[in-house]
Amino acid sequence: MWDLCTNALDTAKLRGAAYGDVRVMHLRQRDLTTKNGQVGTLAQSESIGLGIRVLANGAWGFASTDRLTREGVAACAAQAVSIAKASALAKRGEVVLAAELPYVDSWQSPFRKDPFEIPLETQLALLLAADAEMRRVKGVTLTETDMQFRKIDSWFASSIGSHIHQRKVISGCGISATSFQSEEIQKRSYPNSFGGQHSLQGYELVESLDLVRNAPVIAEEAVALHSASQCPEKIGTLILGGSQLGLQIHESVGHPIELDRVLGQEANFAGTSFLTLDQLNQLKYASSIVNVVADARLDHGQGLGTFAYDDEGVPAQCTDIIKDGKFRGYLSNRETAHLVGLDRSSGTMRTESWNRLPIIRMTNVSLLPGSWNYDDLIADTHDGILMETNRSWSIDDRRYQFQFSTEIGWEIKGGKKFRMLKNPSYSGITTEFWNSCDAICKFDYWTLWGTPNCGKGQPMQTMGTGHGASPARFRNVRIGTAFSNQ
Repeated sequence: MWDLCTNALDTAKLRGAAYGDVRVMHLRQRDLTTKNGQVGTLAQSESIGLGIRVLANGAWGFASTDRLTREGVAACAAQAVSIAKASALAKRGEVVLAAELPYVDSWQSPFRKDPFEIPLETQLALLLAADAEMRRVKGVTLTETDMQFRKIDSWFASSIGSHIHQRKVISGCGISATSFQSEEIQKRSYPNSFGGQHSLQGYELVESLDLVRNAPVIAEEAVALHSASQCPEKIGTLILGGSQLGLQIHESVGHPIELDRVLGQEANFAGTSFLTLDQLNQLKYASSIVNVVADARLDHGQGLGTFAYDDEGVPAQCTDIIKDGKFRGYLSNRETAHLVGLDRSSGTMRTESWNRLPIIRMTNVSLLPGSWNYDDLIADTHDGILMETNRSWSIDDRRYQFQFSTEIGWEIKGGKKFRMLKNPSYSGITTEFWNSCDAICKFDYWTLWGTPNCGKGQPMQTMGTGHGASPARFRNVRIGTAFSNQ
């Protein structure tokens, strides 16, 4: 693989590139699903290819190929330089890269059980067993299960001398039960909605989640929701479970801090950002107890945004995003770092595949734990609503006004969970919402949730991000008015 990388960089230099980086990627994936006791998906695939990015005449060029011969790679590199020179004819300014050291390294994400070494029959049998447990519950209409596994090898080389090999193993799984009665649909998912939990682990993640034992619990809740009271409409106290708070972080903190969105360089798929450059170190983003970081280091956890080096060869870092409530940082790359006063990139460039250009992506954007015990938080809440597990969401293209609904809610009265609520929802304005946070649970209740399906760019790239969160409380939130037609 290194010979291919060297060939690509040598060709680019001969053709006039001032800088080049190349990545060979080998991607393997396995997907399994069931629906109502039947196999839905049983697929395994792999892909290998090379992508090269170059700077020539002060502009970028990119090309990719799966023809991994000396001739094929040389032609790809020559094409990338040609594209850069053509782009330079319409450039608005010279691309200037922040300095970075060369690195020669090899890194593998930690895992105990390689999911690709576990027989398909074993994995499928587990899903079918969980599916069967859900179908035993009277009133369940639809049962679904899934597992996803990814193994990604990448070989990165750059003209400054970096040679970095990384291997990541990613696992994910989840189950859901849906009940349809009297023109109303209720659904419960475990351990999270939209595919469950995903992390930088092996098959041990699947085993730890005990799908079969939890299957009847969520099935019974899906049926029980039909008899639950409707979530009231009011301005009141809201407690969010960790997984829902993870999505709240993703949408109202993670996306607006992507510096390419802020600058209008990448607005094709999901818009821009309200966090203009003048807000940095000035905006009171949240209450003083709120601290959010973007942390790609393994020390932070085995998240979908964890790695050793990004796709520019920049080491994983921890960046303060919100510090004691103040807005402190963006997600940057080597090209944009100087615009926010940084000497180097914050290391957030990632690509979905060998045939996609790296772009700024979230790493693990996490709310740091607070000091509350969960039971004490409930007991301290005289009148409130607890919401868990996302059902749907909407947020404007600047990431400022939002509304979310969850699968289940619980009314809290006098410090106790009083009754189940159906169709819970809430809405708000990003900065007002985060400034209303007055309690965050401690690390014992903190989970690094995985979002495997974040889309960005055109052509769209789907990447995994991580979001650590523990349950937290918010005051004076508009409750029960979002998605009122569901």
